[in-house]
Parts: sequence; C-alpha cells; structure tokens
Amino acid sequence: MSLRIYGNRQLKTLPGKETRPTSARVREAVFNIWQGKIAGCHWLDLCAGNGSMGAEALCRGAALAVGIEKSSRACAIIQQNWQLLANAEQEFRVVRGDVIGQLKTLSGKQFDRIYFDPPYASGLYEPVLVAIAQHQLLDPSGEIAVEHASQDWTSPEIPAWEICREKAYGNTSLTFYRIRSQGDKGAGEAGEAGEAGEKVKG
Repeated sequence: MSLRIYGNRQLKTLPGKETRPTSARVREAVFNIWQGKIAGCHWLDLCAGNGSMGAEALCRGAALAVGIEKSSRACAIIQQNWQLLANAEQEFRVVRGDVIGQLKTLSGKQFDRIYFDPPYASGLYEPVLVAIAQHQLLDPSGEIAVEHASQDWTSPEIPAWEICREKAYGNTSLTFYRIRSQGDKGAGEAGEAGEAGEKVKG
C-alpha cells in the first residue's frame, strides 16, 4: 500500500489496520497552519504510524525529524520512507518503543513542532503531554498539535501551556498547545516546565 504527500511523493504504508495514517485533509491543514515554521525546524512525531507527518516535515525542509512508534513493522516503514526523502543536510531518527518511556531518552532536547496522534482510545493523551512538559521537550516558541476524535474529547490541562487553537475536520479534530509567556497568569505554576519565551501568534 502507499499514499502520496507533499510534492506528489509516494510513501509506503502497512496493510490492514496496524497503523492509521493521518488523513490527507488533516495533514494539509496542519502544514497550512504551520506554514513558514517548518523549514529548519526540529520535528517530533509521536505514535508516528507510517511516518507521514514527519515525511511531510522533511519534504518541507525540517532540519531534524524524530519519530517514536511502538510497532517494529511500522518503524521499518518509517525508516524506509524517511531515508528516501531526507537530503544530506537533514537528520532523522526512528525510535521503537513505548512513547512515554522513550520521551525520557529525549530529555535535554527541544523541538519546535511536535505532532501527537495516538490511538484515540489509548488513554495516552494526558500522560504523554505531561511527560513532554516534564522533560521540557517543547521549545519555548514551539507548538504541539494533538490529533483526536471530535467527540468525547476533553483537553488535558497542562499548567505551563495554553491552547492556542482548535480545529475540527469531520470526525477528527486538532488541539494546538504552546507554552504560556512569562507574563500570563498561571505560567509559574508548573515549575521548570513553565519557563517560557514569547507567544507564537497564528
């Protein structure tokens, strides 16, 4: 199986339901929203599936893409896809394992853009977002996009962060987080994870 991304590039995908690639509509929306923010960025793809979001980021000039995925078969597909797309100046890394456990190994690194798309009923949303904040993986001027079902969704509250936009695309929705600026009320309530820079607008 295959799908096409930015520049009409073709990606390999796994057959069946082992992974659930982000739809073309949602993928396009994310990169339209983040237009002008991808070139040179450090991108983190959580529950990466076949790696289509990280692949798009590489095609649009991301300097670094890191993908975390539990399935070994999916990791092999991501490795193949990203290997074909990355140029000599770009770096990428595919990490196999439990997303929460693997986030610890990234402590000390920061990412400008993070895309998080777990199985909707996995119960991973809050613990993963808390872990990202705890390990300070989000750059002070960066954003996180969380893909989730449009129904039966409650946004986890992370004291150091704020929701900067919410978008719905049929049965799929996106919630975007960023770190509160230091002058915002509540910004000091999250300890080290609350140390932030200026807000990103738009």
